[in-house]
Amino acid sequence: MTRSAFLRARRPEHKQQRREAILAAARELARASGVRNVSLGAVAEAVGLAKSNIVRYFGTREEIYLELLIEEWGQWAEAASDRLRTAGSAEAAVTVLAETVCDRPLFCDLLSHTSTSLEHNVSVPAARAFKHAVHDRLAEMGVAIAAVTDLTEREGGELAAAASGLAGMLYPASNPPPALAQVYAEDPELAASCPVLLPTLVRALRALAAGLPTLRDE
Repeated sequence: MTRSAFLRARRPEHKQQRREAILAAARELARASGVRNVSLGAVAEAVGLAKSNIVRYFGTREEIYLELLIEEWGQWAEAASDRLRTAGSAEAAVTVLAETVCDRPLFCDLLSHTSTSLEHNVSVPAARAFKHAVHDRLAEMGVAIAAVTDLTEREGGELAAAASGLAGMLYPASNPPPALAQVYAEDPELAASCPVLLPTLVRALRALAAGLPTLRDE
């Protein structure tokens, strides 16, 4: 598509191409500098559009990243479900969940900003679409986990939800900003409090997987 056609974007396929270009630019900017450091203006500049044109497709910066997060949820659910087919225990399922989420740093970064930023300043339709997408992915993963463990589908969904929530909480702590990184480098005692993402996540999820069946009668 030529630049003039891209700027006009009158045909449906051109509009879809523009949406995809905006998402691609936002994705690359987030990978390069982190989600929190990307502004709507930076996305507009990367695509070669004015901010007023960007908001015709995504009402806000947060809606752009919610859309990317929907994609990331789908990719994680697919990858985890594929590997879960060969998991023969709850412990193996935990390892699959932890490894597949940790393999996706952009997903973890987006998760870390979901409730504090990305779910704010969005339209009701965007919020609804996001919540439905997450609900559906967790249901799918619950089924996949229940098929290879003694957990129920509901418990499997809870385990997957915990994996995503804990990953979002642990990711920024395990990737400290420069000032904290220097503090940890200079003080081994404090450095011990900086979590390592994968083993910390595995340990927490193992405890949850072991505990969930004991709560069934409550």
